[in-house]
Amino acid sequence: MGRSRVRFGMRLIDDLGGPRELVELGILADQLKFETLLFPHDMFRLNSWALHAAVAQATKAIELHIRSNIFTMSPAEIATFVATLDDIAQGRTAVTIGLHNFDTITWIGMDRGDVFQRVREATDIVRRLFRGEVVKYDGKIYRGWTEKAYLRVKPFRENVPVMICPVGEDFLELSGEIGDGTLPMVTPPESAQLIMEPVLRGLKRSKDPGRPFDKCGFVWMAVSDDREEARNMLADVVAYFGTYLDPRALAVIGLTVEDFRPAYERAMARDWEGARRALGTDHLRTGIYGTPEDCVRQLQPLIEAGFDHISIGGPLGRRPAEAMRLIAERVVPAFR
Repeated sequence: MGRSRVRFGMRLIDDLGGPRELVELGILADQLKFETLLFPHDMFRLNSWALHAAVAQATKAIELHIRSNIFTMSPAEIATFVATLDDIAQGRTAVTIGLHNFDTITWIGMDRGDVFQRVREATDIVRRLFRGEVVKYDGKIYRGWTEKAYLRVKPFRENVPVMICPVGEDFLELSGEIGDGTLPMVTPPESAQLIMEPVLRGLKRSKDPGRPFDKCGFVWMAVSDDREEARNMLADVVAYFGTYLDPRALAVIGLTVEDFRPAYERAMARDWEGARRALGTDHLRTGIYGTPEDCVRQLQPLIEAGFDHISIGGPLGRRPAEAMRLIAERVVPAFR
């Protein structure tokens, strides 16, 4: 079933536990032979850089995909952290630049107006710093960098992959044009082809269309042999994040962002029972839930659209470690 080689990764949100529990789950992901690991780097939530640093020391094979926020930190900070972690992990990192929604930055008085130029320039700067260049820079966003702007340490690798984290059609195209890979939310799974098309357009118009390119789709998953249990777990994630999803993707299943507003408002008020009641069956189509065999079936649109890397996040299961084992033993093998 599916393609001969699809990579699978874990995306561990802080709803699954505190920092120590998340580090233990990251180590387990390595032991279960998931190929990539990502801790989200969201506003006012646990800091992913600390979590990745802890996991890097205790794992052997899993790739660490490091999230960043170019609205709150300089490319200089991003480059120095990733260079440090890549040495600790001995070449097992990639950095992701971009964002999956334009709402959370407004919480601290910022807006999306310059996002494409900011992503383009930050990507260029980080790559040049990895290569050991002096980055004397005067762009539209990053200005006044002097001849003193260079790494004082030799990176473990000069070519750490830079992945672009996009939302919306233009941003998806940009990811294909300048990234070493793309990391969009594919929520709902039925939107996979719609999401992939602009990525491929950007890749085609890029300077090197034939380069290795990681097509990684982010999905929400709740897995259990009890379908109702899985449904209720997914509902909490959909309530919190549903208003952030790509309107074009939601239209594939006949929904709009506003359809998620009542559940979101209850979630912001911490009324989780009310949030679940505000969600119907169609809202839950944004994610993947049910038995492992249900989840295999629901992943098919991503594979058919050409995604060769699936990053699984969301509630996972009532007991996350057991859910990870279920996915490793009964979902992943279907695509091998």
